[in-house]
Amino acid sequence: MKKRKIVLANGVELKGKGFGSTKEALCEVVFNTAVVGYQEILSNPGYTEKMIVMTYPLIGNYGMIDEDYDSKLMGPKALIVREFNDKPSNFRYTKTLSEVMEENDVVGLTHLDTRKLTRILRDEGNMIGLICDAEVSHEEAMAKIAAYSAPENLIAKVSCKKKWYSRCANPKYSVIVIDCGVTYGLVRELNRNGCNVTVVPYNMSAETILSMNPDGIVVAGGPGNPNDAGETVETLRLLQGKKPLFGISAGYHLLGLVNNMNLIKMKTGRHGGNHPVKVLENGKVEIASLNHDWLIEKESLENARN
Repeated sequence: MKKRKIVLANGVELKGKGFGSTKEALCEVVFNTAVVGYQEILSNPGYTEKMIVMTYPLIGNYGMIDEDYDSKLMGPKALIVREFNDKPSNFRYTKTLSEVMEENDVVGLTHLDTRKLTRILRDEGNMIGLICDAEVSHEEAMAKIAAYSAPENLIAKVSCKKKWYSRCANPKYSVIVIDCGVTYGLVRELNRNGCNVTVVPYNMSAETILSMNPDGIVVAGGPGNPNDAGETVETLRLLQGKKPLFGISAGYHLLGLVNNMNLIKMKTGRHGGNHPVKVLENGKVEIASLNHDWLIEKESLENARN
């Protein structure tokens, strides 16, 4: 494996070895605390244009399985792991992690101190990073980071172009999912609960959606800044009050914008399957799976409730 490194916007450099794609990766760096599920993370549209640091140290040991992808996309630009295993032990695996990353142009970096990297992101917040060859000078790397500008309206990039269906036996309901970054896991759960699902593009008109006469509408989560998705927000504004609406992750944030709430970008995003969440009504703490970088401002949420 070739010697490579990551350079952060705060000037920190960490050296490691490359796998997957050999190109450079320049984007926002986030960390994920999940113990398993690297395949679902890589194929989650919500991670489009992100660089993911896995806090669990061993990644790749069960390979990649055709049936377990969460979408057809491979959105992240890079995956950073402590120890990379490209000889999986799993009778279901069809390709190795490195093979899939090479095919989809995803950069990999391993054999570095991911604990140190995670602590930096935890304490200083998500920041822009560059993965490049070890020979690239620090000055050149910092210049590339300084010139970086985040892409806009990533929802348009990941959304389907035409509607598609996922049906179940003996359906009870008909549900439309607005694809702002839908995952197969969401569709499967709706099917499992007796819902015929129609997935539609992010920019389908409210009139066309209502003409299908769904029992409910789900706004799926997705990548990027929710404030960029003005077209979808206006569609949801027209749908609100006419059909039951439910938002997941970024979909929830878009519904917040419909109701004139303010969004705040978190210093450090919440990514992983083991985050403690306190239920204020009863004081209990539950463990939740979270994947977002934005929050609805508490004051604007309380104003909307009132």
